[in-house]
Amino acid sequence: MTHQTSNRRSFLKKMALASATASLPHLLLAAALPAEAEAAKGLTVLFQGDSITDGNRGRNQDPNHIMGHGYAFSIASRVGADHPAKNISFFNRGISGNKITDLAKRWQEDTLNLKPDVLSILVGINDAASVVHQKEAVPVAQFENVYRELLEKTKQQNPDVLLVLCEPFILPVGPVQQNWEAWHTDVVTRQAAVKRLAADYQAVFVPFQQVFDKALAKAPARYWIWDGIHPTVAGHELMTREWMQQVGKTQRLFK
Repeated sequence: MTHQTSNRRSFLKKMALASATASLPHLLLAAALPAEAEAAKGLTVLFQGDSITDGNRGRNQDPNHIMGHGYAFSIASRVGADHPAKNISFFNRGISGNKITDLAKRWQEDTLNLKPDVLSILVGINDAASVVHQKEAVPVAQFENVYRELLEKTKQQNPDVLLVLCEPFILPVGPVQQNWEAWHTDVVTRQAAVKRLAADYQAVFVPFQQVFDKALAKAPARYWIWDGIHPTVAGHELMTREWMQQVGKTQRLFK
């Protein structure tokens, strides 16, 4: 082996060693990224339910429309603006017309797969409608049993999840007023079921019916809930305020 060849090989070895040493910090940084990314990730807040939650939300990733135009949007916009450092992710998976049985069919994909830290549920008015109109009726007992199964599955996945169970509500306006006794009788029993579930699962209970009943002292029912079921813009604002007040008591989202 010539002296020139030996020097060349020695030079190449030194260059290789220097290159490996120089890339070491980058390799260590790459190894640390998943943990750092996980640490930087904030809470995941999921709103689940029917048309009142849906709010004509977008079905793509356009952030301008993704939360819809109801109380879920208002809550996400306020909390997101007030706590940007928390890096909270908000999702809306409400679907118009859904009953509790519909939620059950998509619970894995639209709830469990998102791994929520805070899960807000508003459901029950379409279940009541199914009984009032006798169309694929979901009786109160079935409503409560299926609801309980969904909460159980959610708790099994994440025992620390903060559950927020929202009370279904109505006011005597439009079609609801025309058949008020049937609507009221059924909805009251579902409200009681949701309240029981909230107590059983140490969930936050949001008493929306009480909020709307009190609001009648300021304006007629039509001002708050235009058809007896779907809130107006002002009605959604009342829902937003009550939701934030009740969830704020836990100090889990706003602290």
